[in-house]
Amino acid sequence: MQATSKYDFDVEAHREQLLPLLRHILSQPRRLTPREHQQLMRRHPKPDGAGFYSLANLLDAWRAFAGQAGLPAFDEAQLYKLRRKPVRSLSGVTPLTLLTKPFPCPGTCIFCPNDVRMPKSYLADEPGAQRAEKNAFDPYLQTIMRLQTYHNLGHSTDKIEIIILGGTWSFYPETYQIWFVKRIFDALHDFGAGIDRRDEVISALRSRSQFTGAPISDIALQGETLSESYNQVVSSLYADEMQRSRVLAGAIAAGSRQRSLADEYASWDELAAVQRQNESAACRAVGLVIETRPDHISTDEVRRVRRLGCTKVQIGFQSLDDRVLSRNKRGHDVAATRRAVKLLRLAGFKIHAHWMPNLYGSSPSADLDDYTRLFADADFRPDELKIYPCSLIESAELMQPYRAGKWRPYTQTELLELLVACFLRTPEYCRLTRVVRDIPGTDIVDGNKVTNFRQLVEAELARRSQSSCDIRAREIGRRSVQAADLRLDRQQYQSSIGEEVFLQYITDSRDIAGFLRLSLPARRQAPLLEELRDCAMIREVHVYGLALGIGESANGRAQHAGLGTRLLEEAAALAAARGYGRLAVISAVGTRDYYRRRGFVDGELYQIRELSSGRA
Repeated sequence: MQATSKYDFDVEAHREQLLPLLRHILSQPRRLTPREHQQLMRRHPKPDGAGFYSLANLLDAWRAFAGQAGLPAFDEAQLYKLRRKPVRSLSGVTPLTLLTKPFPCPGTCIFCPNDVRMPKSYLADEPGAQRAEKNAFDPYLQTIMRLQTYHNLGHSTDKIEIIILGGTWSFYPETYQIWFVKRIFDALHDFGAGIDRRDEVISALRSRSQFTGAPISDIALQGETLSESYNQVVSSLYADEMQRSRVLAGAIAAGSRQRSLADEYASWDELAAVQRQNESAACRAVGLVIETRPDHISTDEVRRVRRLGCTKVQIGFQSLDDRVLSRNKRGHDVAATRRAVKLLRLAGFKIHAHWMPNLYGSSPSADLDDYTRLFADADFRPDELKIYPCSLIESAELMQPYRAGKWRPYTQTELLELLVACFLRTPEYCRLTRVVRDIPGTDIVDGNKVTNFRQLVEAELARRSQSSCDIRAREIGRRSVQAADLRLDRQQYQSSIGEEVFLQYITDSRDIAGFLRLSLPARRQAPLLEELRDCAMIREVHVYGLALGIGESANGRAQHAGLGTRLLEEAAALAAARGYGRLAVISAVGTRDYYRRRGFVDGELYQIRELSSGRA
């Protein structure tokens, strides 16, 4: 489904031109190359010199004319021939990334950009930041825009992983957090029902002079001097807005003021209501991710983000060397990271770490030791990892040691050698989500400007007849797979709270079709939350392959080979054999019904299945 819009393309008016185009494309045995597609469009332009048809136009036409005039029915296999950027949904779900508004940050890291137009650590030239700024950082507008783009590119919008980025999430006011998440769900529901309220939201924002479509401020901080900090400037620029939001939140909570679409306020009860609605919605949230700092993780914070519906936490490790953390003014030590990871594990969260080589005070050899420690030390061992080599940005304080000759960026050869070694040290249970941040080269003063560095690393590994064994390198992707081609593999490793079991269905060449992360906390250890007493915990179930719509199937696709259910039953049997009486799952809002149908019962923050009933 899609939201209707005044900008919708009138396919019926172009029926005569579009039908032969679609018949030609869909009759091909393979997807056209970009060059072939471009040549075809040039041979069949819009009438009256109005330009060329876009892929979105072709997709809208096929949706309207499917099964007519010699066109095949609208299906997944054929859709791939028209889908743009198919890699976006190859991991089985469709990611939707949003940025929070500019806001003070508790950190003073010298490597961090100080772009006051953005939340801390982000730059206005980054693609995701540009989308957020264009939409005044409003969560509803960002969500609808991104869903519409995915729809236009031919991607499924049924199963969405919500990724909320920007500064330190835990430092934003609680009412803002609740409102931000609630409005994302509102957008998911409107889009799924074919409703578009963007004009209403924009009108409300303009009434508060919040929506301009242009940068809020052209103030640029210079890292070499930094006469004012990011927090000082942001607090000054947005002081009135922050105070107004606090006053409005109090007035709305007290019932003395009616709320507008521009007011950043929602209650826990309102959030719970849209979460329940999402359980059976057309666009479901199958994951919710926030990013924060290790020193802002506490028992209360863990409970709060879980209540928001969070299932995964991106957390900035940056380094596991106290000396390096101190020299970079990180503001916490390695012990804080150990505590944060332990609390997150006790609550069943997926742990998505950020790690930064080339920090001030480090070296390639020290970085390799640090990376090795990530997986050798049971207190860390993240499930996913972003490798962000330090980039020199003009607004960052790192400019000062750079100008003084105390720090330099690694050469491409040094960085390549380091990352090749890191890839080879990554275990199968970890997914290397990103290598190098997508920072435009124009923003980088010195150092690496290659954004596709993963490809360089993989090419070098191939040249050496080696390869990475991380999850992303082994994903089954679009390839057809039958159950008979797969075998169950079990890997076990220690964590700071007990034992982790990584169950994966793989081919003989170890390509991965699906996996489950099972946590077996030490029995002598008191649970973080009473609800989890005597529970083994499923922290993640993921089946790979192109994201299909809810209820859809495609022959040979890993997502519909029953792998998820088989992994759940294997985990239940293993937990029961280890003596646990119950099995908990940290389910996303949109997957609750899936787990209910597999014997799990709703608790306060988790879904739990009794193991003494004989199901195991």
